[in-house]
Amino acid sequence: MSLIVAGTFRIPAENLEALSPHMAAVVAASRAEDGCLAYAYGRDLDDPGLIHVFEQWRDQACLDAHFATPHMAAWREAREPLGFHDRRLTRFEVGGQAEI
Repeated sequence: MSLIVAGTFRIPAENLEALSPHMAAVVAASRAEDGCLAYAYGRDLDDPGLIHVFEQWRDQACLDAHFATPHMAAWREAREPLGFHDRRLTRFEVGGQAEI
């Protein structure tokens, strides 16, 4: 069983350029973690301040370890002064998967 974390967060559109290097850094570091199967942030095409989140983790232990990493602490510290808000993430347990 793997876990999927999906959702969104918001940032004022005028701060996206300043936040982008921090998003790139946390995505790259997260993808290198043990148990990370997928990790992505995507800007919404119709709502520039809306960022979509998609993550897949091997198990809960890997997700818990992810939240305790130094790069996640750095991400939290960088995003707050730039107006990060309205974080809405949901965790899904996946028993199996198949391509469609």
